[in-house]
Amino acid sequence: MKIQEIKTKNLGNNYSILIGENILKILPKKIKSLCPKTKRIVIIIDKNIPKKFKNILVKNLKRYKLIIYTFEANERTKSLNTVNTYLNLLLNQNLNRSDLIISVGGGITGDVVGFISSIFKRGINFINIPTTLLAQVDSSIGGKTGVNSFYGKNLVGSFYQPKLVISDISFLKSLPKKEMICGYAEILKHSLIKDKNFFNWLKKNTHNLFLKKNFELIHSIKKSCLIKLHFVNKDVSEKNLRMILNFGHTFAHAIEVKNNYSKKITHGEAVLAGMILATRISYYKKVCNLNVLNEIQEIYLKNNLSYTFKKYSKSKNIEELLKYLKNDKKNDDEKINFILLKRIGKTTKPHQHKISMRNLKNDIKKISRL
Repeated sequence: MKIQEIKTKNLGNNYSILIGENILKILPKKIKSLCPKTKRIVIIIDKNIPKKFKNILVKNLKRYKLIIYTFEANERTKSLNTVNTYLNLLLNQNLNRSDLIISVGGGITGDVVGFISSIFKRGINFINIPTTLLAQVDSSIGGKTGVNSFYGKNLVGSFYQPKLVISDISFLKSLPKKEMICGYAEILKHSLIKDKNFFNWLKKNTHNLFLKKNFELIHSIKKSCLIKLHFVNKDVSEKNLRMILNFGHTFAHAIEVKNNYSKKITHGEAVLAGMILATRISYYKKVCNLNVLNEIQEIYLKNNLSYTFKKYSKSKNIEELLKYLKNDKKNDDEKINFILLKRIGKTTKPHQHKISMRNLKNDIKKISRL
């Protein structure tokens, strides 16, 4: 299957997303075209990436002076302290803005390295090579970068577009199923918020996606990228429509914070739980009908994903999340701003459904019985 290319158009910061298998070899040609003045390249790579990929990058980029730093990617290292450490390393190397930083890793690596690139000398060339399914379908698209704080997730950051994104599915072959599920949550979300036909395709093909079949992977990644870009391009700075991409994330972020970003529950598993909770609220508020909720739960059951929301079928467990909802980025007052589902492929508009904490407590008692 030939390389799939998506050309983004974003306020003059146009770049391509390349999707395929074993496509890192195209990197030298792309760098020469996109960053012709680059002489030094810093690669910041997740320490868990198999060594063979590091060797491929070194071999392909031998004409440049390479500086390689490893990164231990987790929610605790996604911090300003980490950013400061790498900034000092880069400043010590005396890089200039015409040089290049390449991120090689999952979403956390891309978020942190993208943020570093955005503030280093007010912006240095940046290429993102996402290595997880989650990063390839979500965090590598749209230019959002950032780190966590004591008060919540992704509350410190910037918008910064890369010169190029390379999504090589070869990286995915070594991922455990838990990581594949993590990315699948965002793929499923994209179908729910925009494309009923894609949702129907996932009902038939999710099994092959989890088996890492090339066609299903590439098709899912490309479709997800296009859906996310649809919202990003209409709302670059996340003031309105882009918030629809946060469907399911209000509760998901609360679940992650409550669990102190533990590895026991991944971001994707939290999103899967959050989407069910959001759909239950949608049904209870009469925004969607019961068939919508049942159809979504059916795809979970068919693919052994119902464990993600099983715990949150009890009102007590849902109520424990409430105090973590207040710092959600979608909130602009004392009420919680929810994106609800009208039908598969269509959500409510941002700011259309704001629920006070008091009413939310009453609602939870009802949705836990669904």
